[in-house]
Amino acid sequence: MKHLFLVVSLLVSVYAAAEGVESQQGTSHLTKAQFFEKVYNYEKNPSEWVYEGDKPCLIDFYASWCGPCKRLAPILEELAAQYAGKIYIYKINTEEERELAAAFGVQSIPTLLFCPMGERPQIAKGALPKETLIKAIEEVLLKESK
Repeated sequence: MKHLFLVVSLLVSVYAAAEGVESQQGTSHLTKAQFFEKVYNYEKNPSEWVYEGDKPCLIDFYASWCGPCKRLAPILEELAAQYAGKIYIYKINTEEERELAAAFGVQSIPTLLFCPMGERPQIAKGALPKETLIKAIEEVLLKESK
């Protein structure tokens, strides 16, 4: 009985550890509250950009019905795995988080917000090719680490 308990405990621990690793490598969806905590609280700092993150991030403003957004999604998942530990890739559903979309003037989707450390964010519109996204990540988000 003691061995069974140990085996079950070990399996639960391994499963929990695997879940944690998996969630760190993919994209993450943000609500307004999470955005305030992880990216920028524009209610607390309305006149100054104060990035809350510990790594640069790329934010994808999208909608579930948007064709270009659907084509961009798997590319962003690949990039999240490729740059795991270096940047965060977040997703914000503009249908659910209209206030966030309005705060950044998002009028067309997909819109991408690049948030480097210590600098103001930069916006790109449209479903950019993977090569262009890699170049932007390297030149805008990771330039301090070179």
